[in-house]
Amino acid sequence: MNPPVALPELGLWPVRVEAAPLAMYLQDRLGGQLGQLRQSCQLYQPWLNSEAGTSQSQRQQFALAYRRHRQWIMIGATGIAVRFLDGLPQDKHSDPAVVVVDEAARFAISLLAGHEGGANGLAYRVAQVTGAQPVVTTATEAVKPLVLGIGCRKLASVEQIGAAVAQALQQCPCATLAQVREVATIDLKAEEPGLLAFCATHGLPLRVIDREQIAQRAWVGKPSEWVRQNIGVDGVCEPAALIASPRGRLLLGKTALDGVTVAIVDDGEGWRAFVENT
Repeated sequence: MNPPVALPELGLWPVRVEAAPLAMYLQDRLGGQLGQLRQSCQLYQPWLNSEAGTSQSQRQQFALAYRRHRQWIMIGATGIAVRFLDGLPQDKHSDPAVVVVDEAARFAISLLAGHEGGANGLAYRVAQVTGAQPVVTTATEAVKPLVLGIGCRKLASVEQIGAAVAQALQQCPCATLAQVREVATIDLKAEEPGLLAFCATHGLPLRVIDREQIAQRAWVGKPSEWVRQNIGVDGVCEPAALIASPRGRLLLGKTALDGVTVAIVDDGEGWRAFVENT
């Protein structure tokens, strides 16, 4: 008897043929090495069945495929994803994760199984390779007010990064690592081993900010001549954290320790601060 064929962990479902280029790009990037995670991907082309005259709608096709994979990326409108998923989820501990990405890759929305299925982390992975805004609405993350901006020299160790973060948090009364929602850095550091290890150790998603975005937002208290000459921006940690948290305020400007820079942004007031300022 032949052993069962192992199915890819990730299913990619572009709703329209126009989304195929993005789907193929994601298949290439997420099927390879990213953040020390290797994931096999299967790309579906449901419109081909429609063109072949199948009697099954896309929704029916998706329902048949839903349990084949541990995680899904659907490229299309959130409303379509909700309709496709109607009646399929059963239990948060066993349901496949679903992330919805619009065709322009502006948003990567963690729609289903954010924690248990890993949709939150998958949304951040999509954001890393497309520049999309990760949208995570789970309450555990929503109540965490802090974003860490981190820059570091090449091959900085996880211990060095941890020590620099601890030093920064100590300078902010009542701030703790448990209040941190995410870590933000520049795209050049997307695969920095020590930074990835720090995030993995503490269960923090890594938000990668394109250097062009950082260059356009010179929110740097103390520009670094070395960083400007070698990377083309005035600094990393402060603008990265502020871009990742548009409504936040700089709680702690750049601090440095042993080749690692850290800034802290607080957006704990959230919508209340916005209302008060309008």
